Amino acid sequence: MTFAGHAPGSPAYRRLILGLFFAGIATFAQLYAPQAVLPLLARDLAVDPATAALSVSAATLGLAASVIGWSVVADRIGRVPAMAVGVIAATALGLLAPFAGDIGILLALRCAEGIALGAVPAVALAYLAEEVGPRHAAAAAGSYIAGTTVGGLAGRIVSGLVAEAAGWQAGVWAATGLCAVAAALFLWLAPRSQGFVPSRRRAESGDGVLTRLLRLLRSPRQLALYAQAFLLMGAFVAVYNYLGFHLSAPPFALPAWLVTLLFLAYLAGTASSPWAGVLASRTGRYPVLLGSVAVMAGGAALMLSPLTIIVLVGLLLFTAGFFGAHAVASGWTPVAAPAESRAQASSLYYFAYYAGSSLFGWALGIAFGAWGWAWFGGIVIGMCALAAVAAAVALRAADPMRS
Repeated sequence: MTFAGHAPGSPAYRRLILGLFFAGIATFAQLYAPQAVLPLLARDLAVDPATAALSVSAATLGLAASVIGWSVVADRIGRVPAMAVGVIAATALGLLAPFAGDIGILLALRCAEGIALGAVPAVALAYLAEEVGPRHAAAAAGSYIAGTTVGGLAGRIVSGLVAEAAGWQAGVWAATGLCAVAAALFLWLAPRSQGFVPSRRRAESGDGVLTRLLRLLRSPRQLALYAQAFLLMGAFVAVYNYLGFHLSAPPFALPAWLVTLLFLAYLAGTASSPWAGVLASRTGRYPVLLGSVAVMAGGAALMLSPLTIIVLVGLLLFTAGFFGAHAVASGWTPVAAPAESRAQASSLYYFAYYAGSSLFGWALGIAFGAWGWAWFGGIVIGMCALAAVAAAVALRAADPMRS
């Protein structure tokens, strides 16, 4: 009998969502913990803001490089075992990274940590799609993305507040300790896969995986979804990388502890991602995606203001819009792919997602340093506009919920 998926509200469904919630914390708290301490790290290691931001980009680059490989591993050993190996290895590397007294060693350790962390985003949404079925995938993906926002927020807040009292190394260690607890809860809660079919008996070779990847890369729908990941995540990470530098300088001159608390804006994403998932299930993915991108661009425009309160409102809208768009696009990607290619489709989405994070998280720092915040904000708005154009061209007619 074919497994139809765990029904929403059932004990297994709740364990699945809660387990992935903690997997999101274990992954994203580690990934972005250094972001809150970039000014301290830059001062301690005597590097400029763009170089300090490489501590985030190195991890996201490692993650981007590993997600396709992790999807192949998960096809063979199973979804939950692959994620378990990744989060355990990443936590061990995260405890080592702050010992680095040199920026080169730190970047190498962060890259290795990112490679290990790639297991969760590479596999989680394929796991969700298989265990809850396509009918409930959008809402389930929204709940998972909400968990990742909590992880990203917790890592930044914990590292930032501890770092102000005890140094950036202590801040990163504190965030990694939080991740270790979250990883243990994930391993305890996540139910064993029932919708997963191992690939061993399909005699899957490297050429088979390559064929699937090439087929996905020839799909305009998939390419448009990957464009959302690349452009929107690149813009998002760049804003959070450099906003602290912007607000620490005149005319704002905010203290370090208050800049750290700006990461509470992530709570807007915690609220918007499940809401967007539920709304997409009811009204269609395409309008919710386009509306979320518009909210994101509007928030970026408000952050060009010289008034602190308007910048904060803009940051809330920018964050809510991003996570709404990400919840819709990431959940749409595996559902829109052939069943045998779901893991690869999610992996390509996250490859684009973290490639954008790595590239623009560094490159927009150069633009910020050379031209200032106004040009930086204009580039961010332009990236949102390009994502909206890609969606309008390839996704409007492809939304099955609109027919």
